[in-house]
Amino acid sequence: MRLRDVRGDDVDAYVRMRCDPVMMGDLGGPLPREGIDDKVRRDVRRAAADVDWIKMIVPDAAAPDVVAGTVTLWSHDDGGGGGAVTEIGWMVLPEFQGRGLGGLAVRTLLEQARDDGRWGVVHAFPATGNGPSNAICRSLGFRFVGKCPVTFADRVLRTNHWTVDPGRDLTRR
Repeated sequence: MRLRDVRGDDVDAYVRMRCDPVMMGDLGGPLPREGIDDKVRRDVRRAAADVDWIKMIVPDAAAPDVVAGTVTLWSHDDGGGGGAVTEIGWMVLPEFQGRGLGGLAVRTLLEQARDDGRWGVVHAFPATGNGPSNAICRSLGFRFVGKCPVTFADRVLRTNHWTVDPGRDLTRR
């Protein structure tokens, strides 16, 4: 498995992840197809500028155009006047789920964040009912903060709030 920056030709993967009712079940339902091309273009620009780390999960180096999903690290306003938070999020397409790719991708990006040193404490907000994503948080040493509502795509989601400090909590392999 390797991670690579999002590219302009990743639109189909974005559509499969963000417009699918099953993939988006814990995120309030599918997003409309309109706007996905613009989202990919914005993500490509942000990744190229090193503002956000928007990575595509490539399960097999021998097939570099096949992607299993995404893992992203970005900073944003916490919405409550407390300043910026760094958040990590991930999605794995159904045919690649259950293989450990999500956990490996999250760990790999957190290791890069640890080595880079600029991100600080990282927050994750998986849906309360998303067992696999919450298991990834537990297995990688995230600390459970509590349940909290999060707004995503104008929808309020019930999430678990987890934090990890890659510089302190992530052991080197």
